[in-house]
Amino acid sequence: MTPKEIRDLTAVEIATKIRETRESLLQVRLRKQTGQVEKTHELRSLRKDVARLETILSQKGSAAPAA
Repeated sequence: MTPKEIRDLTAVEIATKIRETRESLLQVRLRKQTGQVEKTHELRSLRKDVARLETILSQKGSAAPAA
């Protein structure tokens, strides 16, 4: 997801996306341990997606009281 797409979501939707992305990250980690992952770059992209989502969520949280 791009940051622009994430910023268009509500805080609840972002939290849901974080949960879904973490679950898929767990699944990819488990598949990697068993040698079933062909696209190892998925791990890195999922970790970056989680970080992107959490960053934008915290920005929205800190911006709301100030507005």
